[in-house]
Amino acid sequence: MGEKVDQFNDYRAKMNDRILSVDNKVVKRIFNVDTNAYTEGALPVKTKELMGLVASLVLRCDDCIKYHLIKCKENSVSEEELFEVLGIATLVGGTIVVPHMRRAVEFWDDLHV
Repeated sequence: MGEKVDQFNDYRAKMNDRILSVDNKVVKRIFNVDTNAYTEGALPVKTKELMGLVASLVLRCDDCIKYHLIKCKENSVSEEELFEVLGIATLVGGTIVVPHMRRAVEFWDDLHV
């Protein structure tokens, strides 16, 4: 993986450790619900990650987009599948999603270095 991916993972791990070090039940439960929402169920993990990626693109959350791209790679999403998802996200979110799509593709490429 490339430098952008390493920087993202390092920062995310550092800050998650910091946040979860505080004894706050609500924050810990939100993290737990988020983790459990993406486990295998009636829908496969791959499908859930693709759905998360669409939602993240539409909501324009670059950190969430990066996280879901990492998970998509881990779940063997092909570039063809990725671009179908990018198309759906842009259709739903409008052209304001395009700058996030650019950064998503750049990060996806960095995942495959």
